Amino acid sequence: MAVRCVIVDDSERFRASARRLLTTQGMAVVADAADSRQALRAIDEHDPDVVLVDVGLGAESGLDLAAQIAPRPVIVVSSLAPDDVEELVGRTGALGFVSKSQLSALTITSLLRRLPET
Repeated sequence: MAVRCVIVDDSERFRASARRLLTTQGMAVVADAADSRQALRAIDEHDPDVVLVDVGLGAESGLDLAAQIAPRPVIVVSSLAPDDVEELVGRTGALGFVSKSQLSALTITSLLRRLPET
């Protein structure tokens, strides 16, 4: 069964690109959102396996959103350098950080394997 994800990013262009990429790699992108309000609604409605959250959501902090929705599996994404955000990401309870340029179904599933079996 395909991993079901929600993409949260204020860039419509990135959301569309990530949706195409992940869908072609076998993931099910069940929704996307531009801000925290839309994200919380999509998460509640679709109950995804993982949520991809950009560090910056316009005037909002994606790190705050990531902390709010944890312990649900969250992966923080950004075009920022990993060294600039990894410590902050660790404080959110997210599974980890993926650079937007490295985003793939493989990187997502690798991080999801860190979850304890239920």
